[in-house]
Amino acid sequence: MAHSTVAETVFFLDRTSRVGLQAQIRETVVSAVLAGRIQPGAQLPSTRKLADYLNISRITVTLAYQELASQGYVEVASRSAYRISDNPPVRLIAAEAPEAADDAIDWSAKLRSSFIVAKQMQKPLDWRRFPYPFLYGQMDPSLFDLNAWRDCARRALSREDFELMAGDFAAADDVQLVNYICSRTLPSRGIRANPDEILVTVGAQNALWIVTRLLLNRDAHAACENPCHPDMSASLILSGARVTTIDVDRQGLPPEAIPAGVDAVFVTPSHHSPTGATMPIERRALLLEAAAEQDFVIVEDDYEFEMSFLAPPSPALKAFDRSGRVLYIGSFSKSLFPGLRLGYLVAPAPVIREARALRALMLRHPPGHLQRTAAYFLALGHHDAVLHRMRGEYHKRHIVMADALKRHGFTIAGSSAFGGTSFWVEGPEGLDADLLMAELRQDGVLIESGSPFFPDAAGPCRFFRMGYSSIDKDRIEEGVARTRARIGALLGV
Repeated sequence: MAHSTVAETVFFLDRTSRVGLQAQIRETVVSAVLAGRIQPGAQLPSTRKLADYLNISRITVTLAYQELASQGYVEVASRSAYRISDNPPVRLIAAEAPEAADDAIDWSAKLRSSFIVAKQMQKPLDWRRFPYPFLYGQMDPSLFDLNAWRDCARRALSREDFELMAGDFAAADDVQLVNYICSRTLPSRGIRANPDEILVTVGAQNALWIVTRLLLNRDAHAACENPCHPDMSASLILSGARVTTIDVDRQGLPPEAIPAGVDAVFVTPSHHSPTGATMPIERRALLLEAAAEQDFVIVEDDYEFEMSFLAPPSPALKAFDRSGRVLYIGSFSKSLFPGLRLGYLVAPAPVIREARALRALMLRHPPGHLQRTAAYFLALGHHDAVLHRMRGEYHKRHIVMADALKRHGFTIAGSSAFGGTSFWVEGPEGLDADLLMAELRQDGVLIESGSPFFPDAAGPCRFFRMGYSSIDKDRIEEGVARTRARIGALLGV
C-alpha cells in the first residue's frame, strides 16, 4: 500500500516568534499527527526540500526530524528520508460527532453545591496590552532575575534531585524548602517554628481553604475584617459558619469589636487587605489577650511584608504568640511572581498533621520540582537580590503615584505605612467604581473596583484600588490624569 506524502505547504515558520525554528517544525508535525491531518506512514518532505522551501539551514530540519524520531513520532526511512511512525506516541480515536440530545441536562439540579458566592475581582489576562495597568498583584518582569530562576530550575533537574522529585512525595514537602522557611523566612518575621509545624501549600489561598475546613463548620462562628479580600470572605461563607464582619479603621481590626462566642478571627494585621492599614503593637497585644480570654483562634494572613521601603515592617502577630493560638499563612507569590503559587501554613504540629491529611485528599502535595527550584532560588540569595531591586523601584513609583494622586485631587483612603504596592482610593460621593473600572478600559487604564471587598454592601461602591507593581514609573502621571478625567465625565463635574 502506497503511503501519502506530506506537502511542504503544511509547514510555516513565524520568524517573529520566540519559539525556535526547530521547535516550530516539531510542533507542526506533532499537532498534525494528533489532529489526524497526517496519517501514519506518510512520507515527510526531504530535509533538503523542506529547508529550501522554508529558506533555512538543512541541518535545522535534520535536527528537528531527528528529535521527532527520538520521540517516536517519525521513523527513519533512509539516510535523508523520514516518514510518520506507524505507531506514534498518541493516536486519536476517530469518532462520529454525537447527535444533539433532545433533553439537555439541568446542571443546576445536578450540582449539589455552588462555590460562586463572592464577587470576583476582574483582572484581564491581556492586561499587558493596556498602557496604564494599575493592577495589584501583577509583576514587572524586568525586576525579576529570570536567568537565575532558570539556573535553579536546571539545578533541580540534576540526576540526584530529579530522582527525588520524580517520586511521589505522598503527603511530605521538600525538605530544603521547609528548612529555608524555618531558618530564614520565619525568623525575619520574628517567628520560630520546627519543620513539623510547617505545611507547603499552593499559594496562600490553599492554606486559607485548609484552615477554614479544619476550624469551621455550621455550628461555628467566625469573624473577619470589613472590607475583606473576597477570597477570604468566600471561604468563610462556604464553611457554613456564621460570619461576623468587623469594620476596620486606620489601625486595622479593633479587638473590642469582636463578638462573644466567636471560634476564629481572620485578620491581615501587618498589611490589611485592601487598605494597607497596619495594626500597631498595642492593638496586637489586645487581640491576643482577647483570644486567650474568649478562647478563640486567630488566623493571620501575612502578605507583602517584603515590600518595605518606607519603614521596617513590624513583626508578625504570631511573633507575639506564646500559646500557639495564631495560625500563620505566608506566601512567596508576592515576592517572586504571582504565577508561582507557593505558600505555607505555620501552626502547632497537631494542626499541621490534620492539614497535611486534608491537603493530601485535595492535591497530595505541590509539584516537587517547583518546590526544589524555589528552594535553590531562596538559598542561593537570588530572592534577597530580587527583593532589594523591587524595593528600590517600588519606592520610586510610590513617590510618583502619591504625588500624582494628590495633585489630581484624589483622596487616599489607605496605603501601607512601610511601603507595599498599591493605594486604596476613595472616590467622590455617587461614584460607581464598577462602572469606572469598565469605562477606563476605553482609556487604556486598568484599576480594581473595591466592590468585591464589601460583600454585604448595598448600592454602588466608590472605593477602588490602584497598584503600581506592574506599571512603568513614567506612565503613572498620565494614567492617574485619565482616571480623574473619566470620573469627571461620569459624574458630570
